[in-house]
Amino acid sequence: MLTDRYGNELATRSTETRDLYVDAVDKLLGAAPDTREAFEAVTASDPNFALGHSSLARACQIKGDPTAAKAAMATARSLTEGLSAKDAAHINALGLLIDGNGAAAYPAIRQHVAEHPRDVLVAQTCTSVFGLIGFSGRPGREAELLAYTTSLAPHYGDDWWFLSQHAFSFCETGQLDRADEMIDRALVVNPRNAHGAHVRAHVYYEAGEPAAGMSFLEGWLPDYDQAGLMHSHLSWHLALWKLGQGDIDGVWSLVDQYIRPSASQAFPLIVLTDYAAILYRAELAGVPVPVERWKVVSDYAHKHFPNCGVAFADVHAALAYAMTGETDALSRIIANPAGPAGDVVKEAAAAFQAIAAEDWSGAADHLAAAMADHARIGGSRAQRDLLDHSMLAVMLKLGRSDEARRLLALRRPVQSANPPVAGMAVA
Repeated sequence: MLTDRYGNELATRSTETRDLYVDAVDKLLGAAPDTREAFEAVTASDPNFALGHSSLARACQIKGDPTAAKAAMATARSLTEGLSAKDAAHINALGLLIDGNGAAAYPAIRQHVAEHPRDVLVAQTCTSVFGLIGFSGRPGREAELLAYTTSLAPHYGDDWWFLSQHAFSFCETGQLDRADEMIDRALVVNPRNAHGAHVRAHVYYEAGEPAAGMSFLEGWLPDYDQAGLMHSHLSWHLALWKLGQGDIDGVWSLVDQYIRPSASQAFPLIVLTDYAAILYRAELAGVPVPVERWKVVSDYAHKHFPNCGVAFADVHAALAYAMTGETDALSRIIANPAGPAGDVVKEAAAAFQAIAAEDWSGAADHLAAAMADHARIGGSRAQRDLLDHSMLAVMLKLGRSDEARRLLALRRPVQSANPPVAGMAVA
């Protein structure tokens, strides 16, 4: 029987289909711009290949097209008769995820990965900060993610996808030397792996090496199509470094070309959170941001995240509502937070409400509560700096500059030499 690059048997007799499938899987794992089209070619080559349809469903979900994802998964489910137990379990686990039933999908996926660790399209659903562990809302999820990728290590060796994901787990738990060495190995094997480029950017960020990070992304991004899943987010990383260097024209150029909602081709969660975050971090750095830009964010949040439940989205939506004075929308998030990290969302949203009202003492109290375990809302350490930097700004408003410097030195020491908040002099 034909097998994929990871040794998994494939229920197709067509070598063409197999080759197309191997290529499509690599594209999904590397965030290539034409991943969906690659899986469509697989299903066109062999319409009866069930995993081709389930993989297409996953590609559509990642791209932010739930309708197409559910249609492709329905086709996959219609083709399960006669499949191996492994393939049937694969489709069941991914199907639960496509259905939006994360509570059932997670144990099904973990059981499947325990039995078939090299079934990479199922295994990858639990990796990165946007995976099922990253968005679980559970305490200790960064350690849980590292434990998960560590459990995969004996099965993947020097595979470029695995090395990238394992490096990210090390990065997010502060083990930068291991992350640095590992992501370099991954990029040697596959230098055009966009997820690997993303991890490389994070390692530079956490190490406090903006010049190296800017040089890397400015060299890497021009050959990555804007339609690629990670293009706008990598541009966000570059914009953050340009902001820190005082290149404000460069920031707005990146924002308007690649990050704002009408330009970004990422999935909605990245679009919302990256645009809101770069606007607010610009404001914290002393750069005026017209309210019209914030209105774009709030309108996008209303359209794509009308109901609470995705904590990372809810926090950024709350920020946008606070900045545009949409008190009713903001109050709904505070009064009715949903999801496993709803308690953290409520505190963060209340903090933004207090900041908008210039209630600096109240903002400090709410931020302190949110920051106690803000990893639960999801996102990376770099993305959650939004809350830490907000606290620094609030402390300055309260006249507690010495305390602000101590907090920065405690939580983000690599940023102390170039504080990210306007008016925060280096000690």
